[in-house]
Amino acid sequence: MSISMAISLLFSLLFLNISISSAASNPTYQSLLQCLSQYINPSQNVSTILFSNTNPSYASVLQAYIRNARFNTSSTPKPVIIITPLEESHVSAAVICSQKVGFQLKIRSGGHDYEGLSYVSDKPFFVLDMFNLRSISIDMTDESAWVETGATLGELYYNIWEKSNVHGFPAGLCPTVGVGGHLSGAGYGTLMRKYGLSSDYIVDAKIVNVDGKILDRKAMGEDLFWAIRGGGAASFGVVLAYKVKLVRVPETVTVFRLERLLADNATDIALKWQSIAPTTDENLFTRMLLQPVTRNRQRTMRVTVNGLYLGNADGVVALLSKDFPELGLKNENCTEMRWIDSVLWWANFDAGTPPTALLDRNVNDADFLKRKSDYVQTPISKNGLESLWQKMVELGNVGLACNAYGGRMDEIDDKETPFPHRKGNLYKIQYSVNWNEPGNETEMNRTSQAKALHEFMTQFVSKNPRRAYLNYRDIDIGVAENWSYEEGKVYGESYFAGNYERLVDVKTAVDPNNFFRNEQSIPPRTK
Repeated sequence: MSISMAISLLFSLLFLNISISSAASNPTYQSLLQCLSQYINPSQNVSTILFSNTNPSYASVLQAYIRNARFNTSSTPKPVIIITPLEESHVSAAVICSQKVGFQLKIRSGGHDYEGLSYVSDKPFFVLDMFNLRSISIDMTDESAWVETGATLGELYYNIWEKSNVHGFPAGLCPTVGVGGHLSGAGYGTLMRKYGLSSDYIVDAKIVNVDGKILDRKAMGEDLFWAIRGGGAASFGVVLAYKVKLVRVPETVTVFRLERLLADNATDIALKWQSIAPTTDENLFTRMLLQPVTRNRQRTMRVTVNGLYLGNADGVVALLSKDFPELGLKNENCTEMRWIDSVLWWANFDAGTPPTALLDRNVNDADFLKRKSDYVQTPISKNGLESLWQKMVELGNVGLACNAYGGRMDEIDDKETPFPHRKGNLYKIQYSVNWNEPGNETEMNRTSQAKALHEFMTQFVSKNPRRAYLNYRDIDIGVAENWSYEEGKVYGESYFAGNYERLVDVKTAVDPNNFFRNEQSIPPRTK
């Protein structure tokens, strides 16, 4: 061994010993360690799954799944300890011991909570980070899969593709999104109009309840099983895994992307899209993107229509030539590919990227971002669109992503799962603003723009309640300070409409003391 290597090893050992010594002097760490040791196999070293802020790996573990840079600053509240379970019994122990030690427990799957509620709190808290629990078991005999909640959507898609090129799953576009949060908040993607939501295909689950017991569907009962399929499972327990049914996809699908500016009939396209996209063939999903841009030193609007058709290019060109001639779709605008490659296309990978890229958990650096949502139930008129263009150009930085509903979404009852936004909704809007310069001034400017556009859109969107999508978390809607029924109703009816009441009933039955909570969780009824 060289002298330099020996010195490096010596300093590493010294730093590790200091870290262990610091942890040992931390009373919270010691209390949690002692408690966990009572519930975890003695042959396992409990300290290997605990990271206090004196551990040299603490920062890297915490930051690995922060997907919004707004919550990765020096002033962001940090967990006292991060717990990284390696097996199911560790989760049970974490739930029991967090209560005994008296700390709030935040549950993080993939870290894509737009408001950081899975890893930020203004009260002392632990983070239960599920990233090690990511196994996926595909069973092609009954076309199903057991997926642990620390897995990502990309890993799920890849594992399905390894078994079959004619099966898929109706879930989101971003491959680094965690299965746990996505499915428990309903989950949607390009197969939504054909098949419905991710949560519509959950057939079983395993959850750790407030007593630390592991329950499957039969043991938990149908009310709790209903709640964790779109109601935000973090209000009710820690879901370990979901069993989902796979869906059939054709060997060949078609994608396309068309862009138009205001000078190129973009307004007419946006107007017509609102009536055609939700009513056309259920094999076609389209997303319309509205974005202010600069062309020839002039500010204008760009309308982009992205589409996935479950069939060949000739089929979608013929369909839209008849239903939507204003779009002007031609064969040369289309690309035929396998469904797995369409997943990569929608995630903006370069053409020819192999499916193994879906296994990469660190594809994109986290931007600063703010998101909001709305539902449109009546088409916006041409005059309304023109006023919207004016407002978006004036604000300058906020884009809108409009996702067509209809098809299978119209056929599922709005009380089948907690997700209520079914028939009667033409499309969902996601408000999107990103920036990469840190600082309060820039953040205030960008988030104020999002709020201003959201306020402007009041005239065009759903009312009483004004609806929102749980997985597009937005604390501007309201937050719980005391977790009262009335506080929860403010955001609860936006996310869940008439299903809020049943969710409160389930919460009261399974977690009456409100251990599982966050700033927008379902509250229990008070006695």
